[in-house]
Amino acid sequence: MQKSKDDTLKKPEEQQKKRGECSCEGEACCHENAPCPECEAAKQQAEEYKTKYLRALADYQNHERHVQNQRVELIASANKELVLKLLPFIDDLNRAELFIQDKSLVHVKDNFLKILQAEGLKEIDVLNKEYDPYTAEVIDMVAGEKDGVVVEVLRKGYMFNDQIVRVAQVKVSKKVEQKAQ
Repeated sequence: MQKSKDDTLKKPEEQQKKRGECSCEGEACCHENAPCPECEAAKQQAEEYKTKYLRALADYQNHERHVQNQRVELIASANKELVLKLLPFIDDLNRAELFIQDKSLVHVKDNFLKILQAEGLKEIDVLNKEYDPYTAEVIDMVAGEKDGVVVEVLRKGYMFNDQIVRVAQVKVSKKVEQKAQ
């Protein structure tokens, strides 16, 4: 079939109406007072696609947040494991400092501890404080003036990012009553 000259000169809108399609672009539909079914179906489908898009976008953003949180947790866990492996080395440096009076050793130890502190390692301060079973482990009881006070730290305890990674090993005082003679 060949198109006549009249068909080719018609506006595209008229050609669409001829094919049974609605050429409405939004507000006023070409079908008198009632909106045409094609327009309603298109609007409904557009809303459905929009809803699906927004849900998919929200799911993707949630997934990105979840992956980022997992990544942060993995890095924190790896750092914690490394610090746990370094704690015996810190203990060795502390013991060596007692026997070897060398300023270079003290300087190296202090710099090493500053690096670890910058990453979140903190020493738990328990000396001359009341015994706390969450931060310290009693190794020995010694006579003292007050009951339940830490008098000596045998091995330091540490926290990493506000989480206890090792409790201190301590000696705790026990009040001894002297009998009158």
